[in-house]
Amino acid sequence: MAMPRPTVAQFAYGSCTVIFSTLAMLLLSGTSSGPGVAVVAVSALALGLLVAVTVPAPRRPAAPARPAAPRPVRATVPAPARGPVRDSVREPVRERAVS
Repeated sequence: MAMPRPTVAQFAYGSCTVIFSTLAMLLLSGTSSGPGVAVVAVSALALGLLVAVTVPAPRRPAAPARPAAPRPVRATVPAPARGPVRDSVREPVRERAVS
């Protein structure tokens, strides 16, 4: 089985964790010796790897197991028909005067 490629989010979170945790541990511990810096660097790398592995991978859309059941058809009530419009109600046509 092939190992999946890391996502951009995994690279970003892991790298930021390594950088910021290294700086924080070096500043808080105040160490300047070689073995102390090596311990801080290794622990920061381990922490960055842990963060990168635990970043959730993007989910693929799940395929539907079966086609959806058709919806029941509703009976529609037709709109009431309008009666004929009487001539007395109509507005006379207005034309513009030619000047």
